Amino acid sequence: MTNFILKYRKSVVITFITLAIVSALVQFGVATNYDMVDYLPDDAPSIESTDVMDEAFDDDVANTRVMIKDASIQEALGYKEKLEAIDGVSGVMWLDDVMDITTPIEMEDKDTVESYYKDGDALFSFEIESGKEVETTDAVYDLIGSDNAMEGDALDTAISQEMTGEETMNAALILVPVVILILLLSTTSWLEPVFFLTAIGVSVLINMGTNIFLGEVSFVTESVAPILQLAVSLDYAIFLLHSFTDYRKTAETPEEAMKLAMKRSFPAIAASASTTVFGFAALMFMNFGLGADLGLNLLKGILLSFISVMIFLPAFTLLLYKGIDKTKHRPFLPSKFNIGNYIIKLRIPVLLLIAILIVPAYLAQGNTDFLYGNGGNADNTRAGQDENAIEATFDKNTPMVLLVPKGDLAREDELVQNLDNLDGVKSTVSYVNTIGTGIPPEYLDASDTEDFFSENYSRITLNTTTDTEGDEAFALVETVRGIAADYYGDDYHTIGESVSMYDMKDIVEADNTLVNVLTVISIAIVLFVTFRSISFPVILLLTIQTSVWMNLAVPYLTDSPLVYIGYLIISTVQLAATVDYGILFTEYYTQLRKEMSALAAVKKTINEKIFSIGVSASILSSVGFILWATSSDPIVSSMGLLIGRGALFAFLLVVFLLPAMLVIFDRVIEKTTWKPNFYHGKEE
Repeated sequence: MTNFILKYRKSVVITFITLAIVSALVQFGVATNYDMVDYLPDDAPSIESTDVMDEAFDDDVANTRVMIKDASIQEALGYKEKLEAIDGVSGVMWLDDVMDITTPIEMEDKDTVESYYKDGDALFSFEIESGKEVETTDAVYDLIGSDNAMEGDALDTAISQEMTGEETMNAALILVPVVILILLLSTTSWLEPVFFLTAIGVSVLINMGTNIFLGEVSFVTESVAPILQLAVSLDYAIFLLHSFTDYRKTAETPEEAMKLAMKRSFPAIAASASTTVFGFAALMFMNFGLGADLGLNLLKGILLSFISVMIFLPAFTLLLYKGIDKTKHRPFLPSKFNIGNYIIKLRIPVLLLIAILIVPAYLAQGNTDFLYGNGGNADNTRAGQDENAIEATFDKNTPMVLLVPKGDLAREDELVQNLDNLDGVKSTVSYVNTIGTGIPPEYLDASDTEDFFSENYSRITLNTTTDTEGDEAFALVETVRGIAADYYGDDYHTIGESVSMYDMKDIVEADNTLVNVLTVISIAIVLFVTFRSISFPVILLLTIQTSVWMNLAVPYLTDSPLVYIGYLIISTVQLAATVDYGILFTEYYTQLRKEMSALAAVKKTINEKIFSIGVSASILSSVGFILWATSSDPIVSSMGLLIGRGALFAFLLVVFLLPAMLVIFDRVIEKTTWKPNFYHGKEE
């Protein structure tokens, strides 16, 4: 295979470049999904309930609110007509839908009136059709101008659609120069970074293009996967090219040097890629489809990066290696640092410190306040300001719909009265309290009852004052479901954003245990095979897992709510991506341990590998912090911050904790490793 690649190197390069160009073009045909609810499994109660309502009623739960300031009743009715005329808007609801506004509103129920009209401000709620969020919200903004306000899930989706592509480009424009700078500082050729980035860039483009076979990807995947693939797999290219440079000093020809480099680097790159692949594969077992979507893309990306580095990069390098020779420069930074002796002296304090911190870190990361949606809008944006303005006048409003069997108005009336008395329910809209139980529905025109009844169901809308998620919102969902069950058993359905978030919470929390267990087990197996040892996998996993716990404990210690999807994915991504640092360190250490004592081997490993590990960590950390700084989406931003901080924690623990454990547990390692062949001479 090696001979074939090098013999037909021109054909190999042309093939990969062609695939990359085609992929770059076809990726524009990949749709992006911005609705997190779509990633709930089909058997989630909220999804089943939504399907029932979609079949029974023409309109869905309102996903947008608009406030018109200083409007008379007649002016508000005029705005309602204009809103209804906008393409993509349906089910506009206002005060005239719940009472007769030809009579003085002062005579009506105050809570009901103030749900729609308060202090001269009118509040409309309506649904914006899925897929039309951007153009419809733009049209609504044109209608209401800058003095009035709009908020809601559809607007959040529209903002994500408009910002994702732009922010990904902004992140790339900052990231690529930063990565090039890091690579220039760590290499001895002006052209070498171009080879690294070309090899991984080709695989990134091909990965994005192959998404055409999936049909669509999530906005999180579109924002994160390409950049994360670049950061995680760049090491493969660096390792191969550095091996090639080393062998050129002794090999007779560049071809021979490349053959030796491919042979030498294959096991290390394969082991590194395997741990990452299995870690990302664990995400695919999530019931919540967002994790599976990202996991599949990252898994594909790592495999393609591995193939690109082992096939494309050798061919590409042999075609253009003279360019590397002609652009040599003196090293800007030393590749070796004489600090191993100082670091290893800290092994006892380090072990004591970690022993003190590990349990609190584990407990803290499990007690962080989580957000299960997208985290809301920043106060410095129009969306955030509009949301605050609407809530200042009308409070929060998270509509919840309850479908119950049609026919028994007396039972429904009793149910509605119970719901009206709940804390967190400002008002309800149903047939029994809008038209009344005294008028049989069959006496009215269908147009008067179509909002309340379908063939089999009666619809009750609850205007709740809770957030879309949180303890209060989830408690209300449980209470409403409990009351409905008291009246109708299992024959009822609840729909709404807080209901979806409740289901999302249940599903992703269950996913958490499964994904973490699968990740640890799969990586442990790879490490066991790589090192043929029981103790090495334990030591490496403990090192990296501790860095994960410390990273995820920070939001708890700083009292910052964390987007749960970011927490779940990062707990896998950080472990899968940064365990490579430990592998690189441990592989070199085990080779040295055959020639010298544990203490001497650890010191030399620190001196000679801290630079390369630092380069890898700085690239991944830069990726994370740049995503955090450039993305307005709370999920992507949160993941970026966790990636950036996590890479730094992993680097510190691999440099300080891992050496300490290798020395302290040297005898245990020797006894639990197959044919270690450790050196037993005098201490150096």
